[in-house]
Amino acid sequence: MNTPAISTLDDFIYGKTPNPVACGNGLEIGGGRVVPELNFTLPPMDITDQTWPAVRAEYEDMITRAVHRAVELEAPDLLVEFETLPPMTIKPDWGLEITQVLADELKRAADTHGMRTALRCTPNDTREFERPPLMRRGAYWDSMQDFFARAGDYGADLLSIESTGGKELCDDALVNADLRAVVFALGVLGCRDMTFLWEHMVRACEGTRVKPAGDSACGFANTAMVLADKKMIPRVFAAVVRVVAVPRALAAFEAGAVGPSKDCAYEGPYLKAIKGVPISMEGRSAACAHFSPVGNISQAVCDCWSNESVQNVQLLSGKAPVVSVEQLIYDCRLMNTARASSEEDARRLRDWLTDSDAALDPQAYVLRPDVVLRISERLASAPTPYAQTRLAAQCTIEELRRGYEAGEVKLSEREAPWLDMMEMALEEIPEDEGALIEIMRPEVDAKICDLREYGI
Repeated sequence: MNTPAISTLDDFIYGKTPNPVACGNGLEIGGGRVVPELNFTLPPMDITDQTWPAVRAEYEDMITRAVHRAVELEAPDLLVEFETLPPMTIKPDWGLEITQVLADELKRAADTHGMRTALRCTPNDTREFERPPLMRRGAYWDSMQDFFARAGDYGADLLSIESTGGKELCDDALVNADLRAVVFALGVLGCRDMTFLWEHMVRACEGTRVKPAGDSACGFANTAMVLADKKMIPRVFAAVVRVVAVPRALAAFEAGAVGPSKDCAYEGPYLKAIKGVPISMEGRSAACAHFSPVGNISQAVCDCWSNESVQNVQLLSGKAPVVSVEQLIYDCRLMNTARASSEEDARRLRDWLTDSDAALDPQAYVLRPDVVLRISERLASAPTPYAQTRLAAQCTIEELRRGYEAGEVKLSEREAPWLDMMEMALEEIPEDEGALIEIMRPEVDAKICDLREYGI
């Protein structure tokens, strides 16, 4: 990488990207329209041989009702994401059976109503179920590979995952607001695992209908966001973690992923700027799953707009997935109408979405399109994933300091000093990856993390 795919604000806009993705039943993502992406899951229930008929019935109910409402609202496009639950990845036949159920209904919607549809399939990363995690071998890894290989046969159009490489160290690093350990977990372990994992996923998609889509730093940067919301760590620290997670996510695209990135990957704008791939985002629409300080700004440059995940429970109006699909369709209709009016109107809406959030929280500020472009330009020139990760921390601290001093972003009296603290911590992180590995090696508990699983 030398230069980012998008370098000007005029070109950094929702619904359009240099490298759109065609998939499914005539659906194009990133070609000029924002696509609603619906994600749903089971209500609280066990998944066993005995309950399996009821599990299948729940998914049949969710997809049928959601598609019916989308047809009633005359939605031209619909992307559905199926995030498996752990038993459905451990026993791939279960997850693939549900994949077929959802794909068949989306195909019927395309054939009967002319709706452009596609299915994203996101099996779990179950490797962390071992302690220490077995990242490159074992029964959990074997079942994941089985799912990857057969997903297209059951109707999946896109393949994603929320991978967890490095999470066994990152969790404690976040709680302790330890920037050095975060950089090690994400920039060393995470990037190495992403390269290994996504090379396998891309190969599994070759010769099939499935496009390798993208990953998410949900278990890392979103964990930091939740901890910050609970006031367990500073928001400004969580903002830095958000951008530090970008090089890890980029590794999927270096391995051959094409997008759209995962909805819970709030690092998406950086991926779009650097690689020109379409991205899925979530914000206020995901309040059914978790709260966030980035409800509007996350929509500013999205190509798919998602609700994260909602349980199939009854609300006053109807089942929750149906409520979510209606909300997503209306949001996308507004964005697409503004775009159809003029490019100027589309940019105006983008800027309103940005300005409504950016000044109120550092985590929103680092998603400002102009901030994303400035940092992305510098990250694109870094020679290695580790160099990108360290540079991401440096750039983000600099941008937050500049924004704070200019009055563009609000930091509390307790949080502002963390800019100096993180800058000092960064000085203790060596520029050489090998040097950091040797510093961290004696600090890693082999019962928690086996460095050999990361090729170290």
